[in-house]
Amino acid sequence: MNRVPLTVRGAKMLREELEELKHVRRPQIIEAIATARAHGDLKENAEYHAAREQQSFTEGRIKDIEGKISNAEIIDVTKVNANGRVVFGTTVVLANEESGEESTYTIVGEDEADIKEKLISVTSPFSRAMIGKEEGDLVTVDAPAGQKIYEVVEVRYGID
Repeated sequence: MNRVPLTVRGAKMLREELEELKHVRRPQIIEAIATARAHGDLKENAEYHAAREQQSFTEGRIKDIEGKISNAEIIDVTKVNANGRVVFGTTVVLANEESGEESTYTIVGEDEADIKEKLISVTSPFSRAMIGKEEGDLVTVDAPAGQKIYEVVEVRYGID
């Protein structure tokens, strides 16, 4: 499997989720299955089937996270010498050339991406257009509403 880039923050979040699933969620599900079994006939026991479904989902997620962590290339952007360029993990302040409106985004791994939090995946067209740019450079992005042009106002090395 290929190495998957992950920020220090993203790796921490995955490890915390894994701990929660293994040490809190898994025991709760095991207890729910035992309780449902105590009710008798399993064929028509909705509680039992629901608990087994939760168990299946949880075990799948545990394996998924373990795989991601084992294949992760954890990148601490504060220790990367990027000479002012946009790279994985940087926080970028952009100004829309048309409106002048500023937006701030952080380039993160696919599993960390959350557009509501302004965390965008390194594989997104928007991120790919920014990679390698410096303050003052223009970034052209093909958006569904047409081509957008942004100026790189600031490049920060560290997640806010």
